[in-house]
Amino acid sequence: MVRPPLALLPTRGCHPKWDGASQRRHQSATVEGLYNPLQPGGPAMQSTANLPVIGLDLAKSVFQLHIVDPESGEIERRQIKRARLMEFFAKCQTSLVAMEACASSHYWARILMSQGHRVKVLPAQHVKAFLLRDKTDAMDAQAIWVAAQQPHIKCVPVKTQRQQACMALHGMRRQLMKMRIMQTNALRGILAEFGVVLPVGHKQFLKIVQGELAKAQQDDLLSADLVVSVQEQLKRIDGLQDDIDHIGQRLRSILKEDRQMQAIHKIPGVGELTASALVAAVGDFGTFKSGRQFASWVGLTPRQVGTGGRLNAPIPSKR
Repeated sequence: MVRPPLALLPTRGCHPKWDGASQRRHQSATVEGLYNPLQPGGPAMQSTANLPVIGLDLAKSVFQLHIVDPESGEIERRQIKRARLMEFFAKCQTSLVAMEACASSHYWARILMSQGHRVKVLPAQHVKAFLLRDKTDAMDAQAIWVAAQQPHIKCVPVKTQRQQACMALHGMRRQLMKMRIMQTNALRGILAEFGVVLPVGHKQFLKIVQGELAKAQQDDLLSADLVVSVQEQLKRIDGLQDDIDHIGQRLRSILKEDRQMQAIHKIPGVGELTASALVAAVGDFGTFKSGRQFASWVGLTPRQVGTGGRLNAPIPSKR
């Protein structure tokens, strides 16, 4: 069904003359057949087919809503403060609430689902295509409302609190590793300026750095002040490594309590960190129709770039 441009939809305060055709066109305020990759036309689609759609633009303090009346086609744009958002949806009829996959989206999705609403979390890059004119909160909410009714856009599965906690630990560990690499690379560069060449690699670096410092100090290559500062830097690196090890222990304890992570860990070549990160990121592997679809989601397939009937297969996208 071809829908009219959003610019032709009436706004609050406008009273155009409605006819039967216009009334039918604006029935797009309800979802007509959501796409379910596993069961097209199945229970998941039918349960949301007649629900009104609410576009929700998330924020820190002030949230923007885009609502279209399914009977009159009247558009309502509303701003609600954070303290009153839960109260608004608690009094609202059961709806399909669409939002972008961004900061706090999984939190609000769990809250709204507990109130009986259906939630659709959309990838932000796909919502961008429906943004008209200037980027404002109202236009963002409108784009979310339109994108929620596109059958080809796959929604992001809502993560549980445990999944988010596991992903947060992986993020903290990744940040600490970057800081450790920065510190070791900086020391390696500083000492190289004084003729002290150290090997590449964290373990090899820490293994011989103390001996090389003592040797350089004996040969009068380094001043006492510089050696003291380098030793302080090495203590900070040891502290970062201790923090990394502690987070690794917490992730291993999570893996021992999760059967799905243990099953992934039994695959040859898959370690503890990979198994925990994969299950935390995906959750339900049944959302993928095949292994090829999962490989494409992970980014193991090359990007398709071509024109004039010629396709080039560059390196994997790693998306």
